[in-house]
Amino acid sequence: MRNRLDNHKCIDRSKWILLSVMFFVGINALARANEASYLADGISFETAIDLAQKNDPWITGNIHQQQAIESRSLVAGTLPDPKISLDMANLPVNSFDLGQEAMTQLKVGVSQAFSRGDTLSLKERQLAIQSEAYPFLREDRTAKVAIAVGSLWLEIYRIEQSIRLIHDNHALFEQLVDVTQASYSSAVGRTAQKDIIRAQLELTRLDERVDTLKQQEYRLKGQLAQWLSDFSTPEQARLLFNHTLQGKGPNIEIGNLLPNISLHHTELFISGKTVSPETLMPFLALHPSVMAVDKKISATKTGIAIASQKYKPEWGVNASYGYRADDPTGQSRSDFMSVGVSFDVPIFTANRQDQEVKAAVSDTEAAKTDKMLLLRELFGIYMSDTGRLYSINQRLNLYIDTLLPQVNDEAEASLTAYTNDDGDFSDVVRSRITVLNAEIDKLTLDVEQQKIKLALNYLFVGEQQQAKLYQMKHNIASQDNGAKREY
Repeated sequence: MRNRLDNHKCIDRSKWILLSVMFFVGINALARANEASYLADGISFETAIDLAQKNDPWITGNIHQQQAIESRSLVAGTLPDPKISLDMANLPVNSFDLGQEAMTQLKVGVSQAFSRGDTLSLKERQLAIQSEAYPFLREDRTAKVAIAVGSLWLEIYRIEQSIRLIHDNHALFEQLVDVTQASYSSAVGRTAQKDIIRAQLELTRLDERVDTLKQQEYRLKGQLAQWLSDFSTPEQARLLFNHTLQGKGPNIEIGNLLPNISLHHTELFISGKTVSPETLMPFLALHPSVMAVDKKISATKTGIAIASQKYKPEWGVNASYGYRADDPTGQSRSDFMSVGVSFDVPIFTANRQDQEVKAAVSDTEAAKTDKMLLLRELFGIYMSDTGRLYSINQRLNLYIDTLLPQVNDEAEASLTAYTNDDGDFSDVVRSRITVLNAEIDKLTLDVEQQKIKLALNYLFVGEQQQAKLYQMKHNIASQDNGAKREY
């Protein structure tokens, strides 16, 4: 009788331990959530994007390309160098005597060619317009880097937080193994050997999920490292390389605070309804990628004007001075001077000038088509991501209001039934796994929501930049007016 009472006490003690662990896990998860609200170690979301944008060598290359185009525009607007000629004309080959024949002369000439019409100024203008597209390309690149790096950071955050959730539940399943072994050893209650195996199996599965997530984390951190690393110094490259060789993965630690990205122009994303293209086009027309295409269109239109100059003649002037030696009797001979003008006559234009103009017009129309395709692509991003954002917001509301409370209630009910010998151990395990999966799914939705906001804000990069430029000009004008008043 005493042994049976001791066995019952052992089972009750084990179940109370199980309840305590459940309570401890819940308190620990709540503490982590509260701690994350004010503590963010490692590289934050904003810092990662800022570092990637500053360390992007593409920007430097783009600046050099712009400088090259600007230099070529100065070259294109300059006349070709004059040509100098030095001739020995009409030299007698029987004696090579400069004074033997009256026609023998030492001739020095200079010639200068002039382009057709306004070709030079138009070419200079065309290249200058092309160079104006490069700042917009850099702005677009900066925005795309923000999307790429921000998405990588958010994915790494999702993985690390998923691992933390699994670790929070790992201690619980370890205690489950201990409780089931103690209950099974006492030979009292409904605990069977399969319950011990099930608890150990779920513990192994949690370890396997962590290993899988670690592999994904290393891969994503490796991709993030190429954006954040500055290989201009060998020491930094060597530090990252050695850290990776030690099996620790890239030497990158991100913060544990999920950013709350503010959505630009929230009036365009109300109740999941999409706006018409006419409403959205004024915003998309200011996008830097679209502005760059506009510069391309302007440059091709200038190309039409350049091709039209081919109908005008190309001019050239030349001048020469011929020196003659004295005749054989010693009498002086007059030197010669020549001046001439040359020009071509564009008469047969059907197969040359007409076709060049047609080609320039086709280039312009092709550039306009590129702009149309780009606007359609940006509008497609808006349509797709707006629907996705609305769907994710609905799912998040469902998780917060209904699903998470339900799965937690089920877990508590399963645990209560098991502690009262009125439920199966498999129900307890299954309910805890359901809670863990629901928490990870909710975390995935939170991260996906921020990624979509990041992508949607890309559509309004140009509008935001224009607002900054306007504010800068306004501030400069205010300062100038203030200086005038003081003066």
